[in-house]
Amino acid sequence: MRRFVFLLFALFATAATAADAPLLPVYPEVRPGVALAFPRDHGTHPDFRTEWWYITGWLKTPDGRDLGFQVTFFRSRPSVDQRNPSAFAPKQILFAHAALSDPAVGHLLHDQRAARAGFGLASASETDADIRIDDWSLTRRADGSFAAKTGGAEFALDLNIKATQEILLQGDEGYSQKGPDPAQASHYYSLPHLTVTGSLKRGRSSVAVTGSAWMDREWSSTLLDPRAVGWDWLGINLDDGGALMAFQIRDASGAPIWAGGSLRHGDGAVERFAHEDVRFATRRQWRSPRTGAAYPVERDLSVDLASGPRQWRITPLFDDQELDSRRAGGPVYWEGAVRTEGGHGYLELTGYLQPLKL
Repeated sequence: MRRFVFLLFALFATAATAADAPLLPVYPEVRPGVALAFPRDHGTHPDFRTEWWYITGWLKTPDGRDLGFQVTFFRSRPSVDQRNPSAFAPKQILFAHAALSDPAVGHLLHDQRAARAGFGLASASETDADIRIDDWSLTRRADGSFAAKTGGAEFALDLNIKATQEILLQGDEGYSQKGPDPAQASHYYSLPHLTVTGSLKRGRSSVAVTGSAWMDREWSSTLLDPRAVGWDWLGINLDDGGALMAFQIRDASGAPIWAGGSLRHGDGAVERFAHEDVRFATRRQWRSPRTGAAYPVERDLSVDLASGPRQWRITPLFDDQELDSRRAGGPVYWEGAVRTEGGHGYLELTGYLQPLKL
């Protein structure tokens, strides 16, 4: 008994000492010239402030209906005292969103999970993609395919996701600058043209689904410029086998602070976009009846390519694809299935209700 009391006293004394002189994390900086290595970089990077495994795609039901889906796992390293010996100290936080875009419903269905790492509740492997929060998971199998499992009150997804193309390193060999300061950057790669099979459960019924998807992987410590309020991101699987990604970081006036992206042509050749190459123009806005946020859901994307300027018109599967993740400490944003001539994919619009904080 006295040994137990002494142990408790030692723990509280250590915590008190730490509180007097907290040792806060020193986050590594994203730098160019760092070669990515796989499968290790499919796994987590716990020293960095934040990272995500982001899957978006289109599903088709047996009766031919088109649906959009999102499965996203996040990891965050909060600025907490690293000397705190308690297993309850939130040194790593994992959270996840799943969403279903069904035109027949007319608004986004979504669910989420959040937990601190440990206690058998949440974990993320450093050697390969293996992220778990309660009964939600995203894992990479030995054959290279991914298994994604999420479930909630309104729907559940059990998906097999298989790569059909090589990894697409974004930016400069995986170093993706997000602002005028080179430190405002992420390590970033994509897996476009993923094939999807599996099941969708709604209520008591379950149907087989097939489709295509796009996975983005990013990790960073200083992603946004202090002037930034949010970003627009677009990922499109093109019908000819090509892949289009474009983004812009916006200030409070809506002007781009930084922009970029890439186009993998159908023959595999890749063009990467400079900041000045990318222009988003709004054709139509939709205002959320719940939050009042106005989102530019119909866009024209113009890019200066080596062969000359090119434009894609982006239209949503339907308008109301707003996701409110404030219950899990996240933002309100628009994440929706979109079409363009010769392709389909996803558009993400953040910072339209209030400035996005990472």
